[in-house]
Amino acid sequence: MNRSRTPAPARVPALVRLSFLARVRVSARASVLACSVVGAAVVALDGTVLTVAQPALQRDLHADVGQVQWTSTGYLVAVASLLVFAGRLGDRHGHRRVFAVGALGFAAASAGIALAPGIEAVIALRVLQGVCGALLQPATLGMLRTAFPPDRLATPIAVRTAVIGLAAAAGPLVGGALVSAYGWRSVFLLSVPPTLAIGLLALATRQPEAEARARATPGLAVLDPLGALLLAAALGLLVHGLVEAARPGGAVPGALACAGAAVAGTALARHERRAAHPLLPPELLRSVPVVAGVAALLAASAALSGALFVTTYFLQDVQRLDPLTCALRFLPLALLMVLGAPLCPPLQRRHGPRRTATAGAALLTLGALLLSRLDATAGALPVGGCAALLGAGFVTLMVTATSVVVHRAPEAHAGVAGGLQQTAMNVGPALGVATVTLLLALVPDGGFVPAEGAALPALAAIAALTLPAALALPGGTRGTRPEQAPPRPGRRPCVRS
Repeated sequence: MNRSRTPAPARVPALVRLSFLARVRVSARASVLACSVVGAAVVALDGTVLTVAQPALQRDLHADVGQVQWTSTGYLVAVASLLVFAGRLGDRHGHRRVFAVGALGFAAASAGIALAPGIEAVIALRVLQGVCGALLQPATLGMLRTAFPPDRLATPIAVRTAVIGLAAAAGPLVGGALVSAYGWRSVFLLSVPPTLAIGLLALATRQPEAEARARATPGLAVLDPLGALLLAAALGLLVHGLVEAARPGGAVPGALACAGAAVAGTALARHERRAAHPLLPPELLRSVPVVAGVAALLAASAALSGALFVTTYFLQDVQRLDPLTCALRFLPLALLMVLGAPLCPPLQRRHGPRRTATAGAALLTLGALLLSRLDATAGALPVGGCAALLGAGFVTLMVTATSVVVHRAPEAHAGVAGGLQQTAMNVGPALGVATVTLLLALVPDGGFVPAEGAALPALAAIAALTLPAALALPGGTRGTRPEQAPPRPGRRPCVRS
């Protein structure tokens, strides 16, 4: 029997083209992963090294404490208020472009802060740096969503989480060494080379198919500026109010800011119901896995940040430990975050997101409960054990919930989903620290001793809120597949072979 065969010379060019396209795709994914990981790590490192540099900055620029605090507050307000809108910009114009603008702007603002003549210039440039950070952060997840297939997305997210944990843990050490040797300006120069490099790399990386799909998606042509303004006002006032409430004498201004946030949030809800193309897509907000994942991240980051705040004062003010010894007590937390992140994707594949996240939520809650029982004589072993539980639980919950949020969001709304995830991770710490500060003021006799106060038991209750959120995540190993948009009326569904 004769079989028609394509001549070998005709097949060779086709194989060459396929091989070339495969190499290009792998190269693009490697570049996207590098940009995402380095961008997220730079932002995490910037926040931790600034804390170490603030006393030297205050002395050198002859600033008061309130002005120095605004170098952090201004950044936080700018970031939190613009994250979701920045994600929508990425959905509309391409995450790679928005990421490049954010990274190059972050590098320019960092260089400007290093050369700033006074505290006013530092505050203004920190706000600009926050705007650029808001552009950069959602795009780190949006680029991963468009570059990697859903079944391979958990591993890049785990790598990103591990590097964030490593950067956050190394920040105080790196910042202390730089400030001691070269002064506070050096900590801002530290972020200039990597952000400049990844900004240029993002511009050189091409993802034409993903960007064309994003630009061609119906409903993304309108960016909903009024919704963006109301959301920015609500989130900015909320973060500002929480930060103010955590300061001595800031209860009244903090309450007023939170009331303003509630008014702006109510106006946003009414506007979003009437808008033809709302900033927050209804299909995203109606997704139970996405909402549950964001809620789990909000509660987990609030519990962890509040616990670290109280325990740091407990170790340094009550037990009179020096900062280095205090950092060593928390070393298991950082190690478990770095080493545990790569283990989360195989756990999700074997047990599903619900079981994996529930285990992480249980570990986080147990760590907070045990931490709340420590007395003034607690040694290194019980503190380190609690820190290990907190680190293992938080990293498991963070990687799993982030994977679900990014997976379940339609590709056209990947930037908004990334913005919601980053918003939870930025608002949560402010909420946790504000809760702790309020309870410490209401129960002054307890001080910073965990077993004698109400702060850590309250944080354990906040950590327990991650359990019902984790139980609402998808249960099966296929539960992280993205939700498909319904077919348009009058058109036959497309079936891919």
